[in-house]
Amino acid sequence: MTPEASTPRRKLSAILMVDVSGFSRMMGRNEKRTTALIREFHDRTRTLVEAHQGRVVDTAGDSVFGEFDSVVNAVRCAQAIQETQATVNTNRESAERIETRIGVHLGDVIVQDYRVYGDGVNIAARLEGLAEPGGICISARVHEDAQGRIDVAFEDAGEQQLKNIARPVRIYRLRLGAGKASARPALALPDRPSIAVLPFQNMSGDPGQEYFADGMVEDIITALSRMRWLFVIARNSSFAYKGRSVDAKQVGRELGVRYLLEGSVRKAGNRVRITGQLIDAGTGAHLWAEHFDGGLDDIFDLQDQVTAIVVGAIAPKLEQAEIERARRKPTESLDAYDYFLRGMAAFHKWNREANDEALAMFYKAIALDPDYAAPYAMAARCYSQRKSSGWMIDPARETAETATLARRAAELGREDALALCSAGAALVFVVGDFDGGGAYIERAIALNPNLAWAWVSSAVLHAFGGEPEIAIEHAGRALRLSPHDTQVFVMHFTTALAHFVAGRYAEASSWAAMACRDQPDHIPANCMVAAAGVLTGNPAAAADAMARLRQLAPDLCIANLRERLPLRRSDHFDRWADAMRKAGLPE
Repeated sequence: MTPEASTPRRKLSAILMVDVSGFSRMMGRNEKRTTALIREFHDRTRTLVEAHQGRVVDTAGDSVFGEFDSVVNAVRCAQAIQETQATVNTNRESAERIETRIGVHLGDVIVQDYRVYGDGVNIAARLEGLAEPGGICISARVHEDAQGRIDVAFEDAGEQQLKNIARPVRIYRLRLGAGKASARPALALPDRPSIAVLPFQNMSGDPGQEYFADGMVEDIITALSRMRWLFVIARNSSFAYKGRSVDAKQVGRELGVRYLLEGSVRKAGNRVRITGQLIDAGTGAHLWAEHFDGGLDDIFDLQDQVTAIVVGAIAPKLEQAEIERARRKPTESLDAYDYFLRGMAAFHKWNREANDEALAMFYKAIALDPDYAAPYAMAARCYSQRKSSGWMIDPARETAETATLARRAAELGREDALALCSAGAALVFVVGDFDGGGAYIERAIALNPNLAWAWVSSAVLHAFGGEPEIAIEHAGRALRLSPHDTQVFVMHFTTALAHFVAGRYAEASSWAAMACRDQPDHIPANCMVAAAGVLTGNPAAAADAMARLRQLAPDLCIANLRERLPLRRSDHFDRWADAMRKAGLPE
């Protein structure tokens, strides 16, 4: 016999709503593992709710619905859930980490037996949808009771019109340790279709195959970037999200794009499966999902399919000829391509051991396919990295080798923007060939105006060449295309150099300091901090930078200074050398 339902009653309750970010994607990748993780999450969250004198009303799917008599207890519980989850995540592999969003509201609800419903519940659910992964959103009513009673910072996010809620609700965000790292300012959308390709998950079960998944993403980014009407975020900013459970809306705001492509690569023996899904970052809606199977001998055809479908989804009227022009098969030798991808993975680490490894991988790729332009260009970039970091052993031999590699890359890669700009930048910075390098860089920009490194290379060319305003403009374009680049310090340093050349020493000091914060071992940036410190009347900053330089490059002196920073005009170099002398650099 079914027991008779109790009479509904109204009461004032603090409602807590918790939801797992990216749950559908996790289930799509590994349903069994995700189910186990969600079970653990439910148990852990139930314990915390009850420890804070609340009760769990429901645990449907990936969410937890809690009710509290005390607003303070509800907020403290929300804080404990996020801090506990952050601790759990630090002890797990990236594929097993989950992030949660929480909304808390104090409102009138209807209680009947174990059910709780009404506008108070609905508002809490809407607040949870506005929270960042790892974050908490609360209503003004909760803020009024919690402020001064809980040791956290509150950020007023203003009034929001919530779906199916008649009146606007003022909301606040709690700034917790778990949410700070992921909070970045929103960027305005460009005036054309925009996309970021997020790192694909390596599903091969072998961490050693990570480079293969990364390489697939880099090639898709490059192919999409050739579409001049499309704004494409550069590889290094997309890869800032590697290993993280991300929220599409948040990533879209942080990168300033309308679309996201994410997926996975499973490589087993001679077979590979690529999965991908296109997401509208504004709404979180999935526009399509697809998978592609094939042998490694037709990996580039699979890659072209992914690119073609992405472009077709963004612009249905695009002619197939546009997609055909986006297709580039870098080599017919998969072994050479494999070595190239390994070299790229090492190059981006930016340390001496990784640089040596990357150079070895690029030379192996060249040995297997002497007509493959990309590894020549990247080997030349390795020597640029070696020069800027003071890692060269035989500068004369390595400079000559850089010239040979760069010119061969440009010869083979006449239609390859990345090869051309990398070759051009190496010729300018390492060899001092401004005219030859500049021609390659200009062609790279003409071929692919969405390539951030092409604009960085152009900024370097013009900064060293004595054209500061052009350098600043081009560095700014690179920063917009790749706002969270792992090599953003190169953009910051180039901007600093341009301001120095223009005689704006305070601006040079500021940009150089940013470059040093991003990459403390970058010798040119530390030199710029020292020189600008002298010229802005800040001897303490100059002395600190000089002390750092003595550790990084003990052999650095006025006599070999031009080898570090090849300024084309003598008056610009003399001004810089004089400032370095005053900062304490020996003759």
